[in-house]
Amino acid sequence: MLLSLLALFNAPTYHLWLAAVAITEFPLIFIGITFILILSVTITRRFKSIGTFLGIIALIIFSTPIARAYLIADNLEIEMDEAFKSSPVTSHNYKFNFWKLASREADLSSYQTLRYVKSQDADLTLDYYQSDSAGRRPCIIVIHGGSWSSGNSQQLPELNTRLAKLGYNVASVNYRKASKFKSPAPLEDVKNALSFLSKNADNLHIDTTSFILLGRSAGAQIALLEAYTLKNKGIKGVIDFYGPADMVWGYSVPANPRVMNSQRVMENYLGGTYKQVPESYKSSSPLNYVSKNSVPTLMIHGKNDVLVSYQHSIHLQKKLNDLGIPNYLLSLPWGTHGLDYTLNGPSGQLSTNAIEIFLKKLTTEQSAVRQQ
Repeated sequence: MLLSLLALFNAPTYHLWLAAVAITEFPLIFIGITFILILSVTITRRFKSIGTFLGIIALIIFSTPIARAYLIADNLEIEMDEAFKSSPVTSHNYKFNFWKLASREADLSSYQTLRYVKSQDADLTLDYYQSDSAGRRPCIIVIHGGSWSSGNSQQLPELNTRLAKLGYNVASVNYRKASKFKSPAPLEDVKNALSFLSKNADNLHIDTTSFILLGRSAGAQIALLEAYTLKNKGIKGVIDFYGPADMVWGYSVPANPRVMNSQRVMENYLGGTYKQVPESYKSSSPLNYVSKNSVPTLMIHGKNDVLVSYQHSIHLQKKLNDLGIPNYLLSLPWGTHGLDYTLNGPSGQLSTNAIEIFLKKLTTEQSAVRQQ
């Protein structure tokens, strides 16, 4: 029962955060274990009353992500239609699927590893997943997380496979990492990757008028900043998975140090404390670059995120709303950092559906403009 509380409250330590990801995204496992424990108490008759009572409470709590996911899924498409002021997407049934919780991930698609920068400082590559559809297709540039200091292009490849099968090209990018390299090195790398993809668009079958940036955690900060600052008309939207949007505020309200020393992480990336390099914090905050010309934005964040506060997305959404930029925040009450670890979990299903709807709206609108 104590473990089940991680589906309701913030994890107090690093290892309990990892447990929270498992509990909320693989709920059937914990529901099954709890059910077996209830049966064992009933059979042995030891602590039968209290054991059964605690077990039933735990079962209910373990089930809450599933129940909440059903409720959110029922309204997801309607809310996104309203947020982006576009016609409904009717070609797919975007509902929560209980049976997916027990299914295995689909086999991964093959990809090409392409070098997009070779220099004395770095030899940088990207993983390119070719669309299953013929002709020039939109390209999604994926930027991995890892506190700006770890991770790589092969992080959580299941979504890349899913998107390629839906008809999108996907480029998952490696970039220079802290603490050896400081900001804005990763921004320069993603910009170079975008240039490489554009120059090789004929061979890679890329529609250069339709790039979408997608980032996770630290990668989301990079994706947002690139989307709001690059003067590239080909960038049509950005997808933000639990990213730090306000670096100044984030430094002043750090994560629980028993989970992660977030201030040290930011110092390694930005080159010092806020007092030492305040301009680095301001210039690395995507929030500061939102304008009336910013691209549509999809944010996905769990309210129980203990590494990057949910308030980052609230702050970003407010700025986007104030300036009239189409946006949607998929808010997941049970979700924590890394909520998309599996596409089949409650968070994974909802976030994947939201991404599919968002991409269809962007690419359908783009196609209509070209036809005109």
